[in-house]
Amino acid sequence: MKVVGFNGSARKKGNTACSLNTVFAELENAGIETEMIQVGKENVQGCKACYACVKNQNEACAMGDDPVNEWIQKMKLADGIILGSPVYFSGVAGTMKSFLDRAFFVSSVNGGLFRHKVGASVAAVRRSGGLPTVDTLNHYINYSEMVMPSSNYWNVAHGSNPGEMEQDGEGKQIMTVLGTNMAWLMKTLEYAKEQVPAPAPVTKTMTNFIR
Repeated sequence: MKVVGFNGSARKKGNTACSLNTVFAELENAGIETEMIQVGKENVQGCKACYACVKNQNEACAMGDDPVNEWIQKMKLADGIILGSPVYFSGVAGTMKSFLDRAFFVSSVNGGLFRHKVGASVAAVRRSGGLPTVDTLNHYINYSEMVMPSSNYWNVAHGSNPGEMEQDGEGKQIMTVLGTNMAWLMKTLEYAKEQVPAPAPVTKTMTNFIR
């Protein structure tokens, strides 16, 4: 089994990366392979609402000049996905948001590429805004019918300068418990796959309020 984690920070070794690595350590202890992808350093445009992905049905965004399509395929092949972001103005970092908007829209219009994968979100913050950031990240997970593990508190770690989250004892424990629970959930779902068949996907009903 494999988990791919997306680091929305431009800092390769910042507190978002430290948070993800703490989760990764528990996954790796359980024999699960991990891979970190640093989204924050890339030049990723936002979704242009061109709907080419709806028309083409090729599991790809029409904007092919950045790594987003490569990342979509990594997510499709993974058993678990972790979304991590620093907190910018009490929200998700812009590059990460652009990536997620495009990747999850492609997934949703191509049969639900991430459906029933295990997904979790984490945020690194100096002081405030961690909860709205995790909540926003969770919107993508919930919309995609992914399965979400929990921890013993909200998935937020504190620190300003790179590495300072290591001093946040509670934040470290939150990430450790999240990794342990994520590994357990992934193995439970894998074990139950043959005994309890997954429900079939349904055709989405779209109701617009402007007629």
